[in-house]
Amino acid sequence: MTTARRLQILIGLVIALGLPFAHLGDLGKKYSGLGPLWGGEAVWWGLFVVVLLYVLLVERRSLSSLHFVRPRVMDLVAGAIAAIVVIVGIGVMFNFVLPALHLTVTQRLSALMSAPFLFRVLLVTRAAFVEETLFRGYGFERITELTGSAGLAAIVTFALFTLAHYSSGGWGQVLIAAWGGFVITALFVWRRNLWANILCHWLTDAAGFLLLPMAPHH
Repeated sequence: MTTARRLQILIGLVIALGLPFAHLGDLGKKYSGLGPLWGGEAVWWGLFVVVLLYVLLVERRSLSSLHFVRPRVMDLVAGAIAAIVVIVGIGVMFNFVLPALHLTVTQRLSALMSAPFLFRVLLVTRAAFVEETLFRGYGFERITELTGSAGLAAIVTFALFTLAHYSSGGWGQVLIAAWGGFVITALFVWRRNLWANILCHWLTDAAGFLLLPMAPHH
């Protein structure tokens, strides 16, 4: 690998794995002019576009290098099964682990549930596409390429994905993200298909942010 190629990857990793820690949502809410809800989401989508353009125009590679490739049936089945595993695990954490550790994410959840349904749909979709592209598609693949170690890539991206959730919900959210991140990272290592990960992530978040608020009406 040439020095120029290494530098390209390092810059890309700073963009994909570093900027999520720069409070982009808060910056979007304050300075985008789109308001406290839509402004934050717009900035995250902007980062998504920047990473894709970086791959296409700077690295001059196709999006298949991020494993944005056509999913096979088993990829989608694996994504759906992984989502069920994550959802069940989160249920156990909410009912047993978080209370035992005196942790909560209730305030964060209440704020999200009070938001319009359309916003929550966009939030779930953004989280699935943007986070999976940054951490798994770009982060995992480029760290693997740079170091030659998929194991190191899995550890680094899992840790960063988990810690990135601290600002949005404290340590309770970190534990939930750690469980989800573990399963989703394992899914990517197994299937190497970003659509499977996006499906898993979307279904997991949809279960919490789109379906559960309707539960009392059933």
